[in-house]
Amino acid sequence: MIISFGSKETKKIWDGERVKGFATEIQEIGRRKLRMLNNSQNLTDLRIPPSNKLEKLKGRLKEYYSIRINSQWRIVFKWDKGNASDVEIIDYH
Repeated sequence: MIISFGSKETKKIWDGERVKGFATEIQEIGRRKLRMLNNSQNLTDLRIPPSNKLEKLKGRLKEYYSIRINSQWRIVFKWDKGNASDVEIIDYH
């Protein structure tokens, strides 16, 4: 379950609002993947579909995991006891 968001923009996308600076396709796919994240009870749930490419991040984001929206955009989040926090859609590159 998503318990917190890391940005106002990601929360607005979750709520179905349009956000400037994010292509419509990114918002639609992002919203679908946010629902998937919200419904996940453990991290292994996010390994399907394989295109999610679930990964533990390194460096300054070492406390985070990510799933892919596309080759450029990611949903990053912290995971603890079945809950996702600080969830944010970011341009990873």
